[in-house]
Parts: sequence; C-alpha cells; structure tokens
Amino acid sequence: MLASVFLLFQTADPLRLPIGRPGETQVAPGATMDTRTGKPAAAWAELAEGKPWVFLGESHATAPHQRTEGEVVSALAKSGRKIAVGVEMLTRPVQPVLDRYISGEIDEETFLKEADWKGQWGFDFKFYRPLFAACRENKIPMVALNVPRPWVRAVGRGGLTALPPEARNELPWPIEVGAGQHRKVFEGLLGGHPMTGTQGDNMLAAQTIWDEGMADTAIRWRRTHPVDTFVVVAGSGHMLYGQGINLRVARRVGQRGLNILMIDGKEAATVANGAADIVIAPL
Repeated sequence: MLASVFLLFQTADPLRLPIGRPGETQVAPGATMDTRTGKPAAAWAELAEGKPWVFLGESHATAPHQRTEGEVVSALAKSGRKIAVGVEMLTRPVQPVLDRYISGEIDEETFLKEADWKGQWGFDFKFYRPLFAACRENKIPMVALNVPRPWVRAVGRGGLTALPPEARNELPWPIEVGAGQHRKVFEGLLGGHPMTGTQGDNMLAAQTIWDEGMADTAIRWRRTHPVDTFVVVAGSGHMLYGQGINLRVARRVGQRGLNILMIDGKEAATVANGAADIVIAPL
C-alpha cells in the first residue's frame, strides 16, 4: 500500500524513470497500450498466452482500476486458462476465510466481518467488489498474499534485524534490500530524492519485506496448486519497472510474466516503456 500512496506525493514523475527498455509511450484516456510495440494492446487472453504470471499494478480505491481487474480476470478465465488471483489487500492468516467466501460457503457480509476487511485494508470494499465477484462467480482461487502488517512496521522502525523470530521463519532468506533497480524505483516514488541514513534504509527494507513476502506467498501456493497463470493484484509501486514482486518471483523461480500498469485515465500521459509491458488508462 505504501508504494502506491507515494505516487500521490512525488515531485519527479516515477512513470518516466530511465530504467529498462528505452523510449516512452503516449497513453490517451481510455487507451490500453503495449509499450513493447507502441501500439494498442491485443486481447487479454492473447497477451497472457504462455505467461505463468500476470502482475496487475493498481492505484488503490480507484473504481476504474478495480473494474478493469475484474474484466481482466474474467477474460482470462473465459479463455479456458486455469488461473488463480493473489491480492495485496489481505494477509496470510485470512486465507481460510477467503477460501470460504470464494467457494460460496459464506456471504459478503460474513466475509468482511470474519476477514476484518476494515482492519486488514481500510478502503471500502465497494471498490474491490468487481474483482472479488469475478473470482467468486468463476470459481477462481484467490490467495491472500500479504504478510502481517506488524512485520512491516517493525522493519520500518528498526530494519531487517527487528523482525520477530516467527517472521524470520516465514520468509525466504537471505533477503536482499535494494536488489536490481529497486532502490532507484523506490526513490522515484519518493519524488526522486536519494534516500540517506538509517530511516531511508529502513523504509526500503520495509518495502522489500512486502514484495518478498507477497512473492513468497504466491510461490508457495503454486507448489501445491498447479495453475496456468497466477495473477498478482497489488499497488503499482509493487510492480513498476519489474522491480517489485515480479523481480522477487523471477529471482526465486526464474519465471517472468506480463507486467500491467493502470494509470489515471482522466488525461493523456507519457509513460516510460520500461515501466510495464501494458499500460491502461481506464475511464
């Protein structure tokens, strides 16, 4: 969540960082552009063909984004592909409740109460209903990706060494903070200002725990639940330039996927080609 919030306060444009594929793509309101070709994107089923992972980066509580997520998931399901959807919005301990909701065993009201949606996420569930409804209607497994928030808060205050013992046993080690271009992307989200000192290092470490933890949850789940494509839905800061959850997945299992970024569809935008494979500006 933190990374997407940063997008609201930056002075530099994190969508135009010189990372990855060179060049930029113009994205008009309502458009879906393929930055690899500079042309409008193909249908979702075609784009995701042969991709073991799809990373969907959103702005939280933004109705056009969550509506698009539901549309993408439904399109992939209708293509005959066996998929699963992992979400940042819920933490690992909530998985049994999420399973009961997707299976139809409990209704929405019971799910929100037992999952402690407000405590887990905070944003109104009305935004996310299209995504959850698409999964429930199509019987698509959903996975609660996130790690318990006290772990992230502890790292944000005291670095990796501040993790409680139970957390260290539930995460893959060693954890590399600032892997790849992650530090540069994170600084871009913070306005382009280089991070210095312990506070900056701890903030980056906390973001790393988020990304590494969510990647680990997805990887573990796939070991016992074979699917063709695993769709990760998270804040855009967790996937920009392939340096978030997607980087951690690639480093762990050697697989890359389709990176999709959703942006504000109210006005035209210029986006670095390296930011994502597909950029959507939903209205």
